[in-house]
Amino acid sequence: MPVSKVRKRDGRIVDFDASKIAEAIRKAFVAVGREDGEVAWSLARQVVERLESRFVDSVPGVEDIQDLVEDVLIRNGFSDVAKAYILYRNQRTELREAKKFLGVWDDLKLSLNAVRVLEKRYLLKDEKGRVVETPSEMFGRVARSIALADKRYGGDVEETARRFYRAMTSLEFLPNSPTLMNAGTDIGQLSACFVLPVEDSIEGIFNALKYMALIHKSGGGTGFSFSRLRPKGDVVRSTGGVASGPVSFMKIFDVATEVIKQGGRRRGANMGILRVDHPDIMEFVTAKGEEGILSNFNISVGVTDDFMRKVERDEEYDLVNPRNGEVVRTVRARDVFDLMVANAWRTGDPGLVFLDEINRRNPTPSLGVIEATNPCGEVPLLPYESCNLGSVNLSRMVSKGDIDWEHLGEVVRLGVHFLDNVIDVNNYPLPQVEEMTKANRKIGLGVMGFAEMLIQLDIPYNSKEALEVAGKVMRFISEEARAKSVELGEERGSFPNFERSVWASSYGAMRNATVTSIAPTGTLSIIAGTSSGIEPLFAVAFVRNVIGTRLVEVNTLFERMARERGFYSRELMLKIAKAGTLQNVEGVPDDVKRVFVTALDIEPEWHVKMQAAFQEYVDNAVSKTVNLPHDATLEDVRKVFMLAYKLKCKGITIYRYGSKREQVLYLGVTPGEGEEKYVVADSEYSGGCPATVCPF
Repeated sequence: MPVSKVRKRDGRIVDFDASKIAEAIRKAFVAVGREDGEVAWSLARQVVERLESRFVDSVPGVEDIQDLVEDVLIRNGFSDVAKAYILYRNQRTELREAKKFLGVWDDLKLSLNAVRVLEKRYLLKDEKGRVVETPSEMFGRVARSIALADKRYGGDVEETARRFYRAMTSLEFLPNSPTLMNAGTDIGQLSACFVLPVEDSIEGIFNALKYMALIHKSGGGTGFSFSRLRPKGDVVRSTGGVASGPVSFMKIFDVATEVIKQGGRRRGANMGILRVDHPDIMEFVTAKGEEGILSNFNISVGVTDDFMRKVERDEEYDLVNPRNGEVVRTVRARDVFDLMVANAWRTGDPGLVFLDEINRRNPTPSLGVIEATNPCGEVPLLPYESCNLGSVNLSRMVSKGDIDWEHLGEVVRLGVHFLDNVIDVNNYPLPQVEEMTKANRKIGLGVMGFAEMLIQLDIPYNSKEALEVAGKVMRFISEEARAKSVELGEERGSFPNFERSVWASSYGAMRNATVTSIAPTGTLSIIAGTSSGIEPLFAVAFVRNVIGTRLVEVNTLFERMARERGFYSRELMLKIAKAGTLQNVEGVPDDVKRVFVTALDIEPEWHVKMQAAFQEYVDNAVSKTVNLPHDATLEDVRKVFMLAYKLKCKGITIYRYGSKREQVLYLGVTPGEGEEKYVVADSEYSGGCPATVCPF
C-alpha cells in the first residue's frame, strides 16, 4: 500500500512527499562534491519501497524515514554520502535542541540566530516571559491583522490574509519590526519612522520630548531638526537669560531615550539634524567626539547646494540666527566641511543630509519644506508624518541564474497592498501623526538580499554590471509599486492631499504619496537569512555570538558553491572565518573570489555609486553605510562626501572600521585566551554600519 502520510516530530500527521527524500539525498551527494539527481531519485524510490513494506498498517515518522535513508545509502555503496547525511542529521538535531533551549518551536526551519532574534524581540510572550507563539503563528497573527483593512473596501479578507502569510513565511517579503511585534496586539502601533517638529520655545521643545517618549514606547524611531532653536548665548527675552543652544537640548532627548525601552524589546533611536548655516554648527559637528555622548542619536548636517558649491569654490558663507534671520558671522565653507570630514573619520558622525535634493523630490511641496528624516535616513518626512516600511527579499527572486521578473512584480504589488493596509489598521501614538500620515499615506517598499542576488547572477558587487542591475531592478520595483498605488487609488480613493501633490498633473489617482524606500533591514534580514538592504556581504564566514555560544556561520551561497565545486572543507571555512574575506585565502578559485567580495574589499566609490543607482528610482531615500578600512584617510572621506553630492544622493553616512570602541563587528578578534583570531559579529549584526547606534 502506498505511503500517504508521515508523522512530524511534533506529532502532526502531514501528507507524504517522496521528493523531499530525493532532495535530502541529493544534498548529501552535493556535500561530498557530487551532483546526481537521477541517482538521488533512484535511491529515494528504494526508501519508499521499504517504507511501503514496513509500514503497511501504520504511519512512519520522520526519524523512521531518515533511518531508512542512511541504510539505503550504505547498502548501495555510498558510505561517504551516508556519512555526510548522518552529519547533517546530527547538526539538525543539535539545532533543534538549541532552539528548544530558547523556548521556541521553530516550524519554519530558520537559522538558530533567526530564532534567537525572534525569541528576543518579536514572538509574543506570556506574563512570565515564556514564548507563546511559533514563527509561523507570528506571521499568521500579522497577516490576519493587516488583511482586516480589506473589509472596509469590500475585499476578501481571508484570501488576502493567506497571500500575506505565504509571502512572509516564504521570507519573500517582511514588514518593518513594529508591525511584526505589534500587529494583532493591544499596542497596535505598526510604523517604524516618525519625524517630530522642535519649536523654539520651552513648550515646543518639551512637547517634542513627550511625543518622542510615546513613540519610542510603542516601537518607533524619531527624527528631529533642531535648526529652529536659537543659538547658544542668544537672548531669551521672557526671562532675561541666554539660550543654551540645540546641542544642550539634544542631550536631554538622549537621556530620555536611554531610559525608555521600546515595548521592552529594543531601545529607541533618533536622528538629529542641524542646518549647516546654524550658528552652532561647529558644536553640533563635534558633539559626538567623546564616546558615550548622544549615544542614542545618529547625527547629520543638513547641507545645501549653496554650501557645497562654496566648498568647491573655497568661498565663505553666512551663519544665520533662526530666531530673527540675522547674520551672526561669516565663515569659510571649507573649514566647516573639513571639520565634518575629520569628525566623521574619527567617530563615524556626522553624516550629511542634502536638503535641497530632498526637497526637489518632495511629492507634496505645497505642504511645507522637509527638514528631517527618520533615524537611519531612508525616509525624509514632514513634521508629524510617519511611514511604514517593508522589504522584498531579492535573494529569492532569482530562478535558474536569472531574475524572475514576473514573481518579483507579484511580490512588489503584494507589498504595496500590505503597507497601504497598515495605514488603515495602525494604532497611532498621536492624533497629529494620524492626521498627517493618513493625509499623505506614505509607504516605503524596499529590498534586502541585493548582494546575494548579484552572487546568484555571478556579478561582482563592485562592477559596472552590478550598477546596471541595481538600476534595472529598482526601476522595475518603482514602476510596479507605482502602478499598484494607482490601482489602489482608483479602487479605494487617492491620498487626501493628492490634488496638492506633484502626482496630480500626471496621474488620475494615487493612493500613496511615496511608495519606495531602501531601509537597512537589520534583524529582518537575519530572519530572512539574507544580506542586509543593498549592502555588500560583511564577511563570507565569521563567528557569531549566539546564546552564549560562538558559532561559525558561513554564507549559504558560498558553502553551496564550495560543495558543488569540490573545494569545501571545514578547515577552509575556519580559515576564511579568520579573515572574513576570501581575497588572500588559498584554495578558493579566483572566479569565486571575484563574486564573493565583502564590504571592506570594495573601494569607497563603489559604495556611493551603488547608493546613487538605487536612489535614482526611489521616492524616499536610501539607507546605506560606506564602510571604510581602519587605514582610510581624511581624503577618502572627503571624496565620498563630494561624490554623494554630485551623484544626487539624499544623504551619506560613512564608518571607518575601529573608529568606535564599541562595535557589533570585530575583525581579527581573539574570542578567548589562547584561541585564534576570527571575525566576530554580534547576534543582531547583519551588515552595514558596525557601530551600535546604527542598526534600527
